Amino acid sequence: MSIERAVPFDVQSERATLGAILLERDAIIAVASWLLPAHFYLEKHDIIYAAMLGCYNRREPPDLATIAAELRRREKLDLIGGSTYLGELITEVPTAVHIEYYAKTVERTALLRQLIEAGGRIAAIGYNEADAESLEDVLGLAEAELRRVSQQRRDQGYVAIGQVVNEVFTRIESIQQRRDEVIGVPTGYPDLDALTGGFQPSDLIIIGGRPSQGKTALALSLAYNVAHVTALGVGVFSLEMSRDQLVQRILSMHTDIDLKRLRMGNLPDAELTRAFEGMGVLSRMPLFIDDTPGVSIGELRARARRMCAEQDISLLIVDYLQLMSGGRRAENRVQEVSEISRGLKQLARELKMPVIALSQLSRDVEKRNSHIPLLSDLRDSGSIEQDCDIALGIYREETYDKNTDRKGVAEVHVLKHRNGPLGVIPMRFEGRTTRFQSMERYRVPTGY
Repeated sequence: MSIERAVPFDVQSERATLGAILLERDAIIAVASWLLPAHFYLEKHDIIYAAMLGCYNRREPPDLATIAAELRRREKLDLIGGSTYLGELITEVPTAVHIEYYAKTVERTALLRQLIEAGGRIAAIGYNEADAESLEDVLGLAEAELRRVSQQRRDQGYVAIGQVVNEVFTRIESIQQRRDEVIGVPTGYPDLDALTGGFQPSDLIIIGGRPSQGKTALALSLAYNVAHVTALGVGVFSLEMSRDQLVQRILSMHTDIDLKRLRMGNLPDAELTRAFEGMGVLSRMPLFIDDTPGVSIGELRARARRMCAEQDISLLIVDYLQLMSGGRRAENRVQEVSEISRGLKQLARELKMPVIALSQLSRDVEKRNSHIPLLSDLRDSGSIEQDCDIALGIYREETYDKNTDRKGVAEVHVLKHRNGPLGVIPMRFEGRTTRFQSMERYRVPTGY
């Protein structure tokens, strides 16, 4: 026999919150950034608080007269019980000092109601498991439901433009005070940071290149720079190379020991000592590797969520996009890659961090006289170029012309930049350690 239980709500706390705002007009400042109209259980309280936010965003005092006028303008004053009900709310509290306590109770009961609703949706997912391709997909959907509830304290749905203007102004003011600093995740390459401002939260960055151009090398160089120089956490999902191979590459970058000799062994004593010291440094880096092959986009998103929940991660890297599966039956490869691309962009937005995904370029690059990559060369799907915020293409002239005088020079072409300019970043590629270095390190000082 099932027992009906009432959903959580606290009308007294709702009335006290609204009464405190009517009693002291500055009280709303303490709660306006996180308390939402939808948090109120009673519809009339939802309507009243929405009117209060409207006045607050217009810099009008949310007192009894102003709120009554605002509700009258919205044709909802009679719906909430008129000015008489607003007057009753003021008598609920003797002081507005404890508004945050009351408002936290309102928020808490609202989140509990949302959790109950999410539980129902999760139960439906369990009953309809035949619709999913794998257990990881089912778990991913369930985790997404729970995550959606946990993010309610940050996600506000629609907001008035006045509130957004305040937030943007605060951000611009902060940037002005730090105008010479990178505002995103620093890449470790000054020229690239100057052009992009660092990789921004929620951005999907695509690194494209033909085989042997250095996609993985650039991605690992970025991972090394971020984890070692800035000490920010980096998660690497490698679908092609094993964790041992990745660590050998990073060790070669760090110690400047030739990768081939590092793999083959038989190092001189000095290099062996350097390798052991380098391993100690690498072991302390906030760098986390998942080398599970052949994962679907659903599995990768579930693994990424788990990694970010357990570790302090600031950047995710996926190597590489075409080795993933969509997780569902697609009519063709283009549709499948489109699903993967959209999934990666959604992951970046959900986790609010930059996600770097490597991508193969089509053979059209080889057919042109100029082998410099174009945005249209991204392989298998036009949605990759649509979903990404930044697209980088790697070009190394020495791979096409063995007699070039630009050996060891790589060009990173910024093919797309949703929020900034395009450009070409010259870098030095060290083949023996597979590391990309800033050209700054190789420029000859003036006077030499």
